[in-house]
Amino acid sequence: MSDHNPIYHLKDCYFFEVPKALWRQRWQAEEDVPEWLREAHPTATVEEFRQALDGKILIPQPFATLESLYSVKSGFGISKYMILEVVLSAILVLLFSRVARSLRHGDPTKGRIANLFEGMILFVRDQIARPAIDSHDHHDDDHGHHDDHAHGHGHAPALLAKHDGDRFVPLLLTLFFFVLGCNLLGMLPWAGSPTASFSVTLALAVITLLSVVVAGMAKYGFLGFFANQVPAMDLPKPMGFILKPMIWMIEMLGLGIKHGVLAFRLLANMVAGHLVLLGIMGLIGATAATATPIWASVTGVSVLSCALFSILELFVAFLQAYVFTYLSALFIGSAVNPH
Repeated sequence: MSDHNPIYHLKDCYFFEVPKALWRQRWQAEEDVPEWLREAHPTATVEEFRQALDGKILIPQPFATLESLYSVKSGFGISKYMILEVVLSAILVLLFSRVARSLRHGDPTKGRIANLFEGMILFVRDQIARPAIDSHDHHDDDHGHHDDHAHGHGHAPALLAKHDGDRFVPLLLTLFFFVLGCNLLGMLPWAGSPTASFSVTLALAVITLLSVVVAGMAKYGFLGFFANQVPAMDLPKPMGFILKPMIWMIEMLGLGIKHGVLAFRLLANMVAGHLVLLGIMGLIGATAATATPIWASVTGVSVLSCALFSILELFVAFLQAYVFTYLSALFIGSAVNPH
C-alpha cells in the first residue's frame, strides 16, 4: 500500500494486531466498513481498507464513537490497554486468592507458586514498606521496650515489634504486582505494555499521591498535613512570616512535581526499551534491498541483539516495578514521618 494513503499510518490503540494467518479483516462491500472509519477516510476504497487493516481485530466500542483508530470523537473509548489491564487484574485476583488460602492458617507454604509469591510478598514488606515508612524514633523506643519485655517472657523481639509500614503493605503489593504484570505484558507477542501509555502511569502516580495525602491527613489532620510541608526552621518572626508561605508554595509544587516525575520515569523506561527493539529490527527492513550476504549478516546480528536485549527488558520489568513501589513507599513515609 502506498505511503500517501491516510489510513496506512494508524496507531495501535483501538485494535489488536495479530498475524494475518490468524485474522484477516474481510470487507466485501462499502456497507461492511464501519461508518466512523468511512467518515474519517472518505476517499479510501474498500480494497484499501482491507489492506490497511489486514491482521487487525477492531475492538467493539459500545460507549464511544471513534474518529479514527487512535482518536475518540465522543464517549468512552475502550483501548486494548484497558482490556489487558482487566485481564491482568483477573489473573492477579485468581493467583493471590490461591496464595491467601494457602497462607491463611499460618502453615508452611507448599508448592512452587505459593513459595514464589511468599518470597516476593516478604520482600516488599521487609525491604520496601518497613525501611521506607517506619518511624526510626518509634523503632528505637519500641526496640528497647520490647527487648526488656522479651527477656522477661522468652520471646524474640522481632516477633513483638510493631511496624508502621505494615499498614501500607497491601497497597504497595498491589502497585508492585500490577506494574510488574503490565511490564511483563510487553514481552508477549501482539499484546503490549500498558505502562508504555502515559495515561496508565499517570493514574498510578495519582494513586500514590492520594495515598500520601490521605495517610498524612489521617495521622496529623487536614491542617497538620499541610503545615508539615514546611520544614521546621528557627527564624525570627518577621522573616518567618515572609519566607514560610513562599516555602510552603514551593513544597506543594514539589509534591505535585515529584509524583509527576514518578509517572514519567516509569513511562520513559518502558517506552525506551520498545523503541530500541524497534530500531534494531528496523535494520532488517532497511537492508532488504542490499546484497544478500549483507542482508543475511544484518538479520542475524539483529535477531541475536533483540534476543539479548529482551533478556535485559525482562530485568527492567522487575526493576521498574521495584523502583516505582519503593519511591511510592518513600513518599508515603515522608508524609507520615515528616521529620
